[in-house]
Amino acid sequence: MNSGAEKRHVAYTFCRYCPAACGLKVTVEGNRVTTIFPDKQNPHTYRDFCGKGRTANRLIEHPRRITAPMKKVGQTYVEASWEEAITDIAARMRSAIEAGGPDAVGAYYGNPAGFSSSNLMFLNGWLDGVGTHNRYAVGSVDQNAVHVVADAMYGSMLMVLTSDIDNCDYFFIVGANPAVSAWNWVESAPGGWARALQRQKDGATIVVVDPVRTESAAKSDLHLAVRPGQDWALLLAMVKVVLDEGLYHRGDCADLVTQLPELQALVADVDLDDLATRCDIPVERIIDVARDFARAPRAMVVTRTGLSLHAAGTVAEWLGQVLNVITGRMDRPGGRRFERGYVDSLRLVDLAGSPSHTSRIAGRGLVAGAHALAELPAEITTPGPGQIRAMLINCGNPVVSGPDGAALDAAFADLDLLVVIDFVQRESHRHAHWLLPAVHWLERDDLPALTSGLNDQPFAQYGEAVVDPPQQAREEWAIFVDLALAMKAPLFGVRGTNGFVRATRAIARVFGRPGLAFGPHWINRLMVATSRKINGRRLTWRTLRAHPHGLILGPREYGHFRDALRTPDKRIRLAPPEFLVRTRELLAQVPSSAPERYPFVLGNQRRRHSMNSWLNELPGLHQSGRTNEVVMHHADAAELGITTGDRVRVCSPTATIELPAMLSDRPRRGMVIVDHGWGSRIFDPSGQHDPESYGANRNLLVDSAAIDPLSQTSALSDVYVQIERVPV
Repeated sequence: MNSGAEKRHVAYTFCRYCPAACGLKVTVEGNRVTTIFPDKQNPHTYRDFCGKGRTANRLIEHPRRITAPMKKVGQTYVEASWEEAITDIAARMRSAIEAGGPDAVGAYYGNPAGFSSSNLMFLNGWLDGVGTHNRYAVGSVDQNAVHVVADAMYGSMLMVLTSDIDNCDYFFIVGANPAVSAWNWVESAPGGWARALQRQKDGATIVVVDPVRTESAAKSDLHLAVRPGQDWALLLAMVKVVLDEGLYHRGDCADLVTQLPELQALVADVDLDDLATRCDIPVERIIDVARDFARAPRAMVVTRTGLSLHAAGTVAEWLGQVLNVITGRMDRPGGRRFERGYVDSLRLVDLAGSPSHTSRIAGRGLVAGAHALAELPAEITTPGPGQIRAMLINCGNPVVSGPDGAALDAAFADLDLLVVIDFVQRESHRHAHWLLPAVHWLERDDLPALTSGLNDQPFAQYGEAVVDPPQQAREEWAIFVDLALAMKAPLFGVRGTNGFVRATRAIARVFGRPGLAFGPHWINRLMVATSRKINGRRLTWRTLRAHPHGLILGPREYGHFRDALRTPDKRIRLAPPEFLVRTRELLAQVPSSAPERYPFVLGNQRRRHSMNSWLNELPGLHQSGRTNEVVMHHADAAELGITTGDRVRVCSPTATIELPAMLSDRPRRGMVIVDHGWGSRIFDPSGQHDPESYGANRNLLVDSAAIDPLSQTSALSDVYVQIERVPV
């Protein structure tokens, strides 16, 4: 980190907006970032550099940035000291606990929290000390299915596989648009789409399954414009072809898996013509694609967020994994492999244990340590033991990210205490009693050791702060530690920890060495000191710090997958019973059709220069305009007398929004696209200026009852809507 007195210099770090973690070259003058470019000396991660990283300094310079604790007084906010903030918040949370038990305190965290190496660790450490089970996370918006399937098949929710792109002959991509989103979520394969296109030039085949002719579909060899939400039917049909025609990998299916007979029994009962009708892909095309995939020397199925936004998302995710397993694509060149990383995160999760809890109202369990966001409004407004009365939002905007935000907004207004940690006051924060200033990743150090296994090759990088944060901004971990101490809640749920923290702080003050006080830097050192050997060598702290551009620790390795399995017999559970039951439920249902009043299904899309429900307000990030729109097929629009630029009203049984229309031939007929993450107001806490808002919140149209029962993910794209032109 530089001191404010320094003049112009160049620093190296990496972006922490998404798993791509692009290496950055940052020019700093004094304590101000002037330019951000890709770090082309980074051996691994610079190749997906985009506008989000290029304009990262715009957020730390945001004119409405919260730079000191702010307390609500009447209808506005006034600055306060950290001592007052922590004391007041702790007292009010203790009062809530005394009245309603530990579950009277709840917390929600958004995507930004997951890209800090210390945030979630210390958040959960504080929550463990409080003893609350009311934990909510962004995973139930877009990615829970991945973790549910990994747990059921491989024995660990964190067992995420990476793609061996450079050796693949046949890419089967479902629910993803890597030309825009990069080849990540949850894995990270820098420059993955460019690498896949290079393989295509060398003879590989790319098949994209998507109801929209996306940027990726336009470059593919074959685009399967599947009916929205019916990817599972296409994948099940392909599994049936592979098994019925004996195209499966006999070695793996005999030695690596269990429950093959149960899977065979399922496909024996399904009809290919029925599945083809459901997904609206000709049966002959399905058979040809299944055969080509199974016979390809090296191939992979890649499933992504597009699947998760439907009520059948977990089944689709599972069947994608099944196709990889039964055709021998696991832990082999050109397929999906397990990257161990330099830290054994699976072992650490095993040691920590998996908490269990059943939600009070819906009666559902935790997924990846959190309950579904869709359940939160009822948990706040329904009286009784465990009713949430005090809530902390950690770097999130759930009113915009989740379904039926109006209900959640009303619930937040009913809380006795709402505390927010963020950079600006967003839509979800308008009822906050306290606004606490966060620290941006340009202003903090990070070592993403626990996620090192998500890289597609062994890689390590320490990200140093390149500028100093505002004087009163605090890293989230420090806020959680201070709250634990003030509430007398044992950090990490371990007695004696608070006394240890206080002792290290006292020692640091006596010797004038802040680094002696306990914090994430202690854990970072421990992670590196206990890291496992890669390529015959163990990473050291000195080596790590001597490579500011990051370092590749060794070549990609195969052969670690089976040892990493967390199933008792070290075999893949191919057909978990709950997945079979859910699939049979789907097969028993009549394929959905649009209701008469709501003839269009609502889809979603991702923008390269956007990040879910935040960053959309940043000046300079969206040069084509900071708004979203309704993308419609030309023919559908013509029948309604709608042309590009017309203001249209989009209605569901839950809500109505208005926004401009854009005509295109990219979506299927009967489908309209509105990308989510827009419609959040940015407030001026001082009350001197009106809120700023861009676009419309499409998730207001989603009923919170629409949910994938296996992953508890909100079915944000299983919504039927009506479109009408707004009269001029």
